[in-house]
Amino acid sequence: MQQPKVIFLDAVGTLFGVKGSVGEVYSYLASTVGVKCSSDLLETAFYKRFKLSPPLAFPGIDIMEISELEYQWWYQVAYDTFTEVDVIDQFADFDSFFQQIYDYFVTPHPWFLYTDVFPALKYWQQKGIELAIISNFDTRIYEVLDLFCLSEFFTTITISSTTGTAKPHPNIFLKALEKHQCEPQEAWHIGDSKKEDYDGAKAVGMQAFLLERNDDKIESESIINSMAMLI
Repeated sequence: MQQPKVIFLDAVGTLFGVKGSVGEVYSYLASTVGVKCSSDLLETAFYKRFKLSPPLAFPGIDIMEISELEYQWWYQVAYDTFTEVDVIDQFADFDSFFQQIYDYFVTPHPWFLYTDVFPALKYWQQKGIELAIISNFDTRIYEVLDLFCLSEFFTTITISSTTGTAKPHPNIFLKALEKHQCEPQEAWHIGDSKKEDYDGAKAVGMQAFLLERNDDKIESESIINSMAMLI
């Protein structure tokens, strides 16, 4: 297969994942303030509320306002999640509790790095391929990448919250390509969501690859490594 000029990767679910589940993290943190709730119920409620939320993207907003809008976006998801499982009234101060959740996700505790990531990134880097990220994440991504010493690999990082559109909208892919002065057919995109990553990238003419991760296991099969050897 012809070597691409740029390889774009998704972040959560592709490079790194949540240990256990978001429901487990929410359940654990709630227990530290005296609120007991099943992690399974919270997991189901979280993904329901997450999918019902508007995209994590703020078109036409000044960059200085993005941080606060990201915080409020996630606050609403968390508030709706705990409301869904009927425990919201048990919190003495939900605002303070949510600050704890938000800060927790920029620590190493909730995350793990897939084992095939470093070898593949190093291999591609040695081949002279530019590496980049396209993610429906917020600005905390920079801190998470630093936790895993991944930042040095990526020339650009394009995220929905600052770009104004979220995957699978074509604009986020096109803006990422512009940063590299790269035509769609010269680029790969790798991600774990069929709709957001595979379909979105393919629609703009990029070579798309769909990962099928097992998030229950920190030790994952060398999926990205297999893709690396295609070059």
